[in-house]
Amino acid sequence: MPKILCVVGARPNFMKLAPIYLKLKRDNDFNPVIVHTGQHYDYEMSQVFFEDLELPEPDHFLDVGSGSHAEQTGRIMIEFEKVLLKELPDLVMVFGDVNSTLSCSLAAKKLNIPVAHVEAGLRSFDETMPEEINRRLTDSISDLLFTPSRDGDDNLMKEGISKENTYFVGNIMIDSLVKVLGNIDEMYEKEMLVRHGLSAKEYALVTLHRPSNVDRKENLIRIIDFLGGLSGDLKILFPVHPRTSKNIQAFGLAETAGKIDILEPLRYKEFIVLLKNAKFVLTDSGGIQEETTYLDVPCLTLRNNTERPVTLTQGTNELVDMDNIGGKVKLILEGRWKRTRIPEFWDGGVSGRICSVLNDKWGAGAASISNVCQ
Repeated sequence: MPKILCVVGARPNFMKLAPIYLKLKRDNDFNPVIVHTGQHYDYEMSQVFFEDLELPEPDHFLDVGSGSHAEQTGRIMIEFEKVLLKELPDLVMVFGDVNSTLSCSLAAKKLNIPVAHVEAGLRSFDETMPEEINRRLTDSISDLLFTPSRDGDDNLMKEGISKENTYFVGNIMIDSLVKVLGNIDEMYEKEMLVRHGLSAKEYALVTLHRPSNVDRKENLIRIIDFLGGLSGDLKILFPVHPRTSKNIQAFGLAETAGKIDILEPLRYKEFIVLLKNAKFVLTDSGGIQEETTYLDVPCLTLRNNTERPVTLTQGTNELVDMDNIGGKVKLILEGRWKRTRIPEFWDGGVSGRICSVLNDKWGAGAASISNVCQ
């Protein structure tokens, strides 16, 4: 039975892992093994997500913790190599673009173990972003590349990556979103809104964590001042990243931030309820751009670029800066946001398409994928 090591390291990876792991687990032809590197780890950001997504405890937890990019990448490679030598997998499957994605791909390839990259081909074309480096390098050494949108295929082709090993399967994040939405009944939804003192479409939801927004004092001051002013028009809900919370205090912004509803990080299921019912979302996250597009919720992304351009061309997303954000919010509040549609293959069936490719690659009774991933 072919063994697949499924690697996660940070919260966005969990939503990408869950539908594939559960599909592989139900298929007797595969033996999936979960490796959690511990790149990001605390109870609220990790364990509760496993519970909401119906994932078991990881088979291996590497506990690498934080550090510089070089330190973290090196520690993950060292610890993951030990798992590889113990498990001797037929395939390593990585997700997204975090340091764990690149580190585990490198460790596997140096041992001649094939790598499958789920969410391949995304590009911001901004190499100042560590995630862009992770994406490009992981794709360059992967044997199977599963893309979430057509632009991903185009990017890989331009980089000279073989079309034979590239598969447009759709957005795996939506598989998890569809499943969680199916587990949210009307009573739970009402309970979550009442718990936070909210009414549907009468609040904005904010998530910010990127250093360019929250680690630079002058930038965070402008953001908090804007949100404080906006709080006079509608309620602002801000589940805050621990680093952002620390900087709000360090930069002397606590008084202005007092006008905003600051929350601890939320469970995935609870967050989706608040996302679904928001008037709009302000974020710098990649995954939330996708979730808001599926849910038809206006999204303002406080970044200069995005690796998910389909959320701009087809979805609800717009890139903003602190100079034009006020005008964009005005359009939303006046009900004049753009018309959108859900992109191709964002339908909850991605895990099935990925598993079909794996079945085709292995073939009936084959013991290793290595020879067919060349």
